[in-house]
Amino acid sequence: FGPGQAVSGRVVLELAAAARLGALRLRAMGAARVHWTESRSAGSSTAYTQSYSDQVEFLNHRDTLLAPPDNGEITVLPAGRHEFPFTFQLPETLATSFEGKHGSVRYWVKAKLHRPWSTVKKVKKEFTVIEPIDINTPALLAPQAGAKEKLARAWYCNRGQVSVTAKIDRKGYTPGEVIPIFAEIDNCTSRAVVPKAAIIQTQTFIARGTKKQKKSVVTSIVGDSIAAGKREVWHGRALKIPPVGPSILQCRIIQVDYSLKVCVDIPGTSKLLLELPLVIGTIPLHPFGSRTSSVSSQYSVNLDWLSTIPEQPEAPPEYSAVVSSPEAEQSLAPPCRSELGGILEGPFFAYIQEFRFRPPPLYSEV
Repeated sequence: FGPGQAVSGRVVLELAAAARLGALRLRAMGAARVHWTESRSAGSSTAYTQSYSDQVEFLNHRDTLLAPPDNGEITVLPAGRHEFPFTFQLPETLATSFEGKHGSVRYWVKAKLHRPWSTVKKVKKEFTVIEPIDINTPALLAPQAGAKEKLARAWYCNRGQVSVTAKIDRKGYTPGEVIPIFAEIDNCTSRAVVPKAAIIQTQTFIARGTKKQKKSVVTSIVGDSIAAGKREVWHGRALKIPPVGPSILQCRIIQVDYSLKVCVDIPGTSKLLLELPLVIGTIPLHPFGSRTSSVSSQYSVNLDWLSTIPEQPEAPPEYSAVVSSPEAEQSLAPPCRSELGGILEGPFFAYIQEFRFRPPPLYSEV
């Protein structure tokens, strides 16, 4: 479900025999909860555990599906199957369902059957809520770029410098899309270095003014080793986004963020890290979306064709290969029916061989 939608269902009660019932009540709940503990030392031999927890309620709906009569009598239902339909409206502001190490966002409906002189029967059913994030917005279509450099040192000796610049064509993507990475890595050291790229998920849990974070690698690629004094260029190196949950940006106590990290392993010193922010959305890029986005990202909704494209884009065809000479135009005259033997029907141009080059990109996109 999405925010603002109606949730409909039914509570099914099956009775083997006639039964005396008090009431049948329904409750719908939705909340974000965080909890973790930290051990702290208070001296040489004493220690204590500090607990952190918080909660944000998104949904709290109550309904009575079967109410006791006003005269105080008991409701008696015959044996058989009884259905009690219900419906309620979700609020306009909700966080996406989420299960993390130190917290969760959950939604559920619970039915309680009250009976005289008997225990309460309960049944619970969870449902999923997805907050829509449309990446077809100017903020998420904006290109992201950055540059960093680092001196490689060993035993207080300067071994040279490593620098990296990277760019991606937009900030917002959806699961299943491919991120084309454009990067330059200059290795001015005396040793070989290895570039890598990865998508990092950061879960942030907040309680009592304290934050707890958990970072994990969603997916990664490793580039070729770059020899000393050499430069490596990535012409749209493809990094596919696996099926992951969308970003959670508006919840007060739980946040889920993503970033693209370009990393260079430098022997003998710490890594060089360049981080570009990402937002994982739910509404993909429109096929005829922003003209400033690249051709590859416009068609990344359908990913089947990407597996056949080389990393280095092919050059556009020569002018002479596209525009025919007068002699070639004459040879395109429709063939005589005697040549075809009357087998083929329909317009002649249906028989011309399909254009074998991909059309060059628009001028504005070059």
